[in-house]
Amino acid sequence: MSLFTILNGPNLNLLGQRQPEIYGRETLADVEAACREIAVAEGHEIFFAQSNREYELIDWIHEARGKSAGIVINPGAFTHTSVAILDALNTFEAPVIEVHISNIHKREVFRHHSYVSTRAEGVIAGLGVEGYEMALRHLIGRLSR
Repeated sequence: MSLFTILNGPNLNLLGQRQPEIYGRETLADVEAACREIAVAEGHEIFFAQSNREYELIDWIHEARGKSAGIVINPGAFTHTSVAILDALNTFEAPVIEVHISNIHKREVFRHHSYVSTRAEGVIAGLGVEGYEMALRHLIGRLSR
């Protein structure tokens, strides 16, 4: 049994309510339930968390060191601003997958740059909340390879 960490940045607590035309109607609880179902079916567990505070995300990344087999992270707006989250991810030894519900490259220009992408093994953007499931399945699959 392995642990996988799934982290969510600012405003994702409002998923399903905030701009559903961009982010869809599924809630963060729906995302967590789907990811937990995948993990349990494969004999794994997840730590799933959301914060509007950068330092909490950094603390969770630090806690994942040596414990988690991989991180799935949707840093929200911190994607475009946080060198601190990048630095924390650079201390994490296992794979990192960056997820964005919307296609950040079809949105405002300031959203096109991601600090996190320079650390991530892969980036999933624009596939809605299914991106989380794809990222988790990829990390689980890496364990068996």
